Amino acid sequence: MWRLTTSRTSIRLAQALGTRPFLPTTASLWVNRAAVWGGREEDLWARFGEYRTSLRLAWPHLNTTQRDMIASMLRVNQAGEIGANYIYKGQHAVFARHPTLGPLIEHMWDQEKKHLFVFDQFIGQNRVRPTLLRPIWETAGLVVGAGTALMGKEAAMACTEAVETVIGQHYDDQLRELLKIVHPEIENLRKIIKEFRDDELEHLDTAVQHDAHKAPVYEGLSQIIKQGCKVCIEIAKRV
Repeated sequence: MWRLTTSRTSIRLAQALGTRPFLPTTASLWVNRAAVWGGREEDLWARFGEYRTSLRLAWPHLNTTQRDMIASMLRVNQAGEIGANYIYKGQHAVFARHPTLGPLIEHMWDQEKKHLFVFDQFIGQNRVRPTLLRPIWETAGLVVGAGTALMGKEAAMACTEAVETVIGQHYDDQLRELLKIVHPEIENLRKIIKEFRDDELEHLDTAVQHDAHKAPVYEGLSQIIKQGCKVCIEIAKRV
């Protein structure tokens, strides 16, 4: 179902949190959020209730530089999780029936759906401008995921290793910056990013265990994907 208006669930949730409901923006009007998140909003809140937190409580205590920094973090994290979701979507389309890789990729994809759901909520709750390039991140992720999967399982795992290496380093950088701000809600955000960072590093280890380094032209493929991810991060911080 295409979501073009604020859902009743979002309104009830916002009232419970003391925040404003998630309102669709120009960049998210045509997103089938239930499909992207892997379930209905109310079902996901039942699964991920521990993430019911709002940075809005911290906003008045932050200076302009800190607000801009956190807004940029949320935007780039949202963009990164969009790309990761579509990479795994592309890989899963190729390996869905593979007895080993099918369930493995689905497990990692489920974790990425959780990450995206949480950052989408942070973006909405805090009136942060979302990434304006969502269709590009979706398309790029799908092409990279499916393309490397079609090269073979080793190339798919090499792709996963490269992407998760960059994302893990990126989250580490954010964690260091957030340590400079003392506020309970910022600490909540830091804990969430740390948990998601650990998920990404788990994916990295999984990829290595499943022969990522045996991919054809591994070094070249890995470097191209890593550099592409770094460029996307810099773009997403601003757009």
